[in-house]
Amino acid sequence: MKPFTPAQLLKTLAIGLLVWLVIAAACMTVGSTGTISWPRPVFVDGHLSSAMRFRLEPVLLASLIGAALAATGCVYQAILRNPLADPYLLGVSSGASLAAYLWRLSSLATLISFSGRAMSQQAFGFCGALIAVAVVFFLASRRGRIEPITLLLVGVIVNAVCGSIYLLVNELYKGLAGAGSETSLLVGGLQTSLLTEQMVAAAAVVLVGWVILLYFAGSLNVAALSDEEAASLGVRIHLLRWGALIVASLITASAVAISGPIGFVGLVAPHVARLFVGSDQRKLLPLATAFGAVLLCLADTAGRYLARSSMAGQWLPVGVLTGLLGGPFFLVLLWNMRRKI
Repeated sequence: MKPFTPAQLLKTLAIGLLVWLVIAAACMTVGSTGTISWPRPVFVDGHLSSAMRFRLEPVLLASLIGAALAATGCVYQAILRNPLADPYLLGVSSGASLAAYLWRLSSLATLISFSGRAMSQQAFGFCGALIAVAVVFFLASRRGRIEPITLLLVGVIVNAVCGSIYLLVNELYKGLAGAGSETSLLVGGLQTSLLTEQMVAAAAVVLVGWVILLYFAGSLNVAALSDEEAASLGVRIHLLRWGALIVASLITASAVAISGPIGFVGLVAPHVARLFVGSDQRKLLPLATAFGAVLLCLADTAGRYLARSSMAGQWLPVGVLTGLLGGPFFLVLLWNMRRKI
């Protein structure tokens, strides 16, 4: 493995940051009324004007969530040795969606409290995601080891079970106070009603986790090899799998808790980045992170623009737009893989 100098790392980070800044600035010019202009940063009583805040908050939130999903997508694809893997493969999205729906049931209001204060829907969704991932790890591990194929199979089963429980509870409690048909939880979107503390907490988890994953990046290049080859290179592959997957799952849970399951960003962004820098995780992880932020910013901006057009007529959830983009991308990727076999 060729050495990766700090100068190369800084260069990669600078390129990714520059790409994101350019696209984010362009997205800031698109308003929900169809106008394209830069909002004036007017301060009223020490706070930004509503127009500036209305555009800045979605761009920053989309960047955070897109970056988190893209970074974890790189890790899942490397650890699981599967180019079709995405951050939701281990039950994170289904666990978070189920917990978020249960939070809305008034009959459980007395059970979801902490230190005398009711837990927020985002905190409950975060806990649900972690519980689902913990179940996957428990069932897929054997003697302290995790096998990628077993992990994939257990993740698919846990996803299916959580989804079935979600639909069952929705049918049983439909029409009751606090319940209702909440299919919107199955399609992710940017929540503009979040508290500042919730966004800061999610950003802190994502930032710390991303730094840890970047530290693991060199070893992740070895994860594609067999266990014997990885051991011969001095990499403790089972410890690497545990550490990388736990950190990636925490990042994903933080993103899903504040956005819901926004699909395909973690699948598409790493593959787009590979077209530019190849499969070296030390370059791929920073660039894919930037591309994920850019992709979700563009999807959210497109949703704002289409909301005022005759094509849509309403504000489409960003998860719908990423699904329309990622679905065909997934099929093309699968077709190309079949042609290589």
